[in-house]
Amino acid sequence: MTRFAALRTSIVAAAALALSACGINSVPTAEENAKAKWADVEAAFQERANLVPNLEQIVMSSAEQERETLEGVIQARASATRPEIQLDGDDLNNPEAMAQYQQAQNTFGGALSRLMANVEAYPELRSQENFGRFMTQIEGQENRIRVAIRDYNEAVRQYNTTIRTFPDTIGANIIHGAEPMVPYEAVSEGAETAPELNMRASGDTATGAGANDNTSEPADAAAAN
Repeated sequence: MTRFAALRTSIVAAAALALSACGINSVPTAEENAKAKWADVEAAFQERANLVPNLEQIVMSSAEQERETLEGVIQARASATRPEIQLDGDDLNNPEAMAQYQQAQNTFGGALSRLMANVEAYPELRSQENFGRFMTQIEGQENRIRVAIRDYNEAVRQYNTTIRTFPDTIGANIIHGAEPMVPYEAVSEGAETAPELNMRASGDTATGAGANDNTSEPADAAAAN
């Protein structure tokens, strides 16, 4: 009886080892890790979206000329936060859904970048403490988004490698029915790069020169003189 029990224990241990070698544990572990990293990406994008109401108050009260650009940011934010384009862990192997989500987020980021670039022409807005604080927050958030995307893509790479590598691929295809996950890629060139928010006084110098000029000559004509 003791010999039979020992044999049974050995068989169970060997079976468990064989199943483990076939990806019964490694595949779901890699999958859950990728899903967790995707949750970080979504959280980072949501935090960026949450900053926009503060921007709206600052710009609307300080720069009438920026209303049109601000409205573009608000519209892009609304599109990027629509419930129907949000992804959960079960959607990460759907290239079309991922592309739709990426496009919305890249459009939102592009609108923010255009607003920041336009603001460079208005030193009275750039000099405000509230706007300067907002620009710092946006820059930091864009960097966090970039890190979250990098970590997600690495988790996807590990998962996709696991389900394609022997012997894990046995469990991936027979036991789990695993499909490759979609990495997050920039839809347009440079969209994955955090915007450069330049707070230096170079814009002030050019604008200040025009402000002190009481003549009606164009700036380039004045410079020529």
